Amino acid sequence: MREFIVEADGGSRGNPGPAGYGAVVLDAATGETLTEVAEYIGIATNNVAEYRGLLAGLRAAHALDPTAHVHVRMDSKLVVEQMSGRWKIKHPDMKPLASEAAGVFPSSQVTYEWIPRERNKHADRLANEAMDAGKRGERWSASASTAELDAAAAGAATRAVTRAVSRATGLGSSGAPGDEVTAESSGPPKAAAADKARTDVRAARAVASPGWAPADMGAPATFVLLRHGETPLTPQKRFSGSGGSDPSLSDVGRGQAERAAESLARRGTIQEIVSSPLARTRETAAAVAARLGLGVTIDDGLRETDFGAWEGLTFGEVRERYPDDLNTWLADPEAEPTGGGESFVATATRIAATRDKLVAAYAGRTVLLVTHVTPIKTFVRLALGAPPESLFRMELSAASLSVVAYYADGNASVRLLNDTSHLRP
Repeated sequence: MREFIVEADGGSRGNPGPAGYGAVVLDAATGETLTEVAEYIGIATNNVAEYRGLLAGLRAAHALDPTAHVHVRMDSKLVVEQMSGRWKIKHPDMKPLASEAAGVFPSSQVTYEWIPRERNKHADRLANEAMDAGKRGERWSASASTAELDAAAAGAATRAVTRAVSRATGLGSSGAPGDEVTAESSGPPKAAAADKARTDVRAARAVASPGWAPADMGAPATFVLLRHGETPLTPQKRFSGSGGSDPSLSDVGRGQAERAAESLARRGTIQEIVSSPLARTRETAAAVAARLGLGVTIDDGLRETDFGAWEGLTFGEVRERYPDDLNTWLADPEAEPTGGGESFVATATRIAATRDKLVAAYAGRTVLLVTHVTPIKTFVRLALGAPPESLFRMELSAASLSVVAYYADGNASVRLLNDTSHLRP
């Protein structure tokens, strides 16, 4: 029976954010690279991208020989342990991917091994190339055998790079055809020449595709993010998510909502209002809508995170009752609050999907989104491409305003964060 090694990886710049995967199929006997696969997959989490890389690698191996034995090596402990059956798969986005991966080969033909990241550089490089392409606005994917890559990279790719650079820069070639480097004439072996050629191709792409988008992309979809006014729980700094008592605004909160409405009416830029379904956001949105003469659309995607058993408790009370769970939650964005609450990764996945839907629905318009602390911080974090821990480093006051604009090329611009000037006497 033939034996393959599949090395796979995936990554997300934002988690969730622009994501891609890479996988390579090796001949277990010789170490020869048989196939490389990679793809930019849009907005996804690290774990989803890693599962997509595994699935792509297994399918590539199956295409070569469905009877082969496959040894999978990945630096994702989560994927390796879940696919080995030692850890449960809880996340709804990963269950179907894991099921698909398990169905590519009979389980008797596949084994899994965790390896450190430094031993998974080939797949990691492919995943990063895919994400780089996505950053340039390319819906990029690639699939090629080593033989194809070597044949092209050793000679023809070098000539193509020379022509591409000449076209991009407007300069002629500085060398004659006889000066071109080939695998036969240069010192490095074919694999090194192929790697160099691929690097040169990426460099040529960078010259031809600068990071600045065209000057006129039309008006962006602009989200004015309004946190609801105070509730009785707000000044006590209690966890108040979507799984608790759903408190209404306090007298202070109603006053804050009115002042926010006055400020937004003076600006005169809001064209639509969309609100979380919770009572405190609906009341805040209603105050603004009455002043602006607009209706309110309710979107469940804008609800606050569910804090499980921590709802209604202060941070100190949670620390006293659930110290281990709290420490894990603070350190791991995939950890859920005690009692089956919602992790920050799950919240971010929900907010990213809501963002994409609203950007498509309100292209070129200015929309007021009345929502909560975690969703607003997540909108900002994703726009900046910041890591999950940045959520703990943003201040977001009751009835504050933040603004993010979304452009046609997929880029975002944070224009305002935690403005409370309208609340001052």
